[in-house]
This record gives sequence, C-alpha cells and structure tokens, in this order.
Amino acid sequence: MSKRNTSKYKIDRRLGVNLWGRPKSPYNKREYGPGEHGQRRFKISDYGLQLRAKQKLKGYYGNIGERRFRRYYLDAVRRRGDTGENLIGLLESRLDAAVYRLKFVPTVFAARQIVNHGHVRVNGKRVTIPSYQVKEGDEIEIKEKSRELPVVLEAIVSPERDVPDYFNVDYNKMTGTFLRVPQLAEVPYPVQMEPNLVIEFYSR
Repeated sequence: MSKRNTSKYKIDRRLGVNLWGRPKSPYNKREYGPGEHGQRRFKISDYGLQLRAKQKLKGYYGNIGERRFRRYYLDAVRRRGDTGENLIGLLESRLDAAVYRLKFVPTVFAARQIVNHGHVRVNGKRVTIPSYQVKEGDEIEIKEKSRELPVVLEAIVSPERDVPDYFNVDYNKMTGTFLRVPQLAEVPYPVQMEPNLVIEFYSR
C-alpha cells in the first residue's frame, strides 16, 4: 500500500487544478503552485504534458504508487480494446474508488482508510485491501457496526457529489452494487483526465 506523506491539497496546487472539485481546496484561492517559485510560468514540453496527465490520474485515486500504477498500465495493454479506456476501467474497479463513488465517504483517502480498517465487505466478506478489484455484480457494504461512523453519515447526506450510473446504492441498507465497468466519458471527474497521454508516457 502506498503511503501519503504530504498534504493531499498540495497535490492540487502542484498540478494546478482542483483535482477532486472540493470547495475547500486551497487552489480555489491560490491558483498557482506551492513554494517560493510557485507563481512562475514555464512552457511545458510534450513530455511534461504526459507526466502531468499521469500525475493527475495517480493523484486522483489517492496518489497511487508508481509501481502499482505501472502495473495497471501493463494490465490495460494486455486487455482487448482501447488501452486508455481499459486503464480507466481498472482504476474505477478499485475497491477504494468504489467506496468513494458510492458516497460512503467524502474523499478517496477516507475510502482507503475505511477499507484498511475493515469497515467494508464485498459480497458478505470483509476486504481490507484498497486496490482489490471489484467485478460487475459485486455488492459492497459498510459493516453494521460501522454505519454510524460520523464520516459515513456526513458523506451520504452531502450534496457535493452524485453517485454515477454504473453503481446502484441503497443508503438504508448501506449497500451498493457495481453494475458495470464505465467508459471514460461516464466517469465524473471534476477536471479533464487524459489517459491517452498517460499511455504515451509509458510507451515512449
């Protein structure tokens, strides 16, 4: 499991976007990079654009480690169809991403934590691996004893996000079903993601 050693909102400012679309992101007030030289403007090369596209995608899913993220790329290449779409499908099939999409938690980092701490079941079995790949038809639920956690209760009533069409959710039972692997156009990213540039980065 990758460990986040710096503030998640520094990712926003470093990449120059409000990556998760949250109203409290400091990027909303300071639209420039962190640090002494953050306000300087540089012309970005093709390599720089590809690198930034990769950093945005890695950062959005909780700052996934480079080794695991490259593994996703290699898996996407091996599968039939468009490699960029395959990559997005693999990322959206992560258990922590599914918990986040179902609005059981406010952030993808909280999703990772709640999975690690054993609060989530998949098809009735406890799963503590955030990168676990859910499959079409899998049922994801919050354990009975965890359904009163403040972080969960606050998230499900928040108007900040909607649950996408490729999930079905029942907040009375605290369960959700992964209906299908989405296409890029269906994923509700707050910023533009460019998996094609990520593929170019790795295939250089």
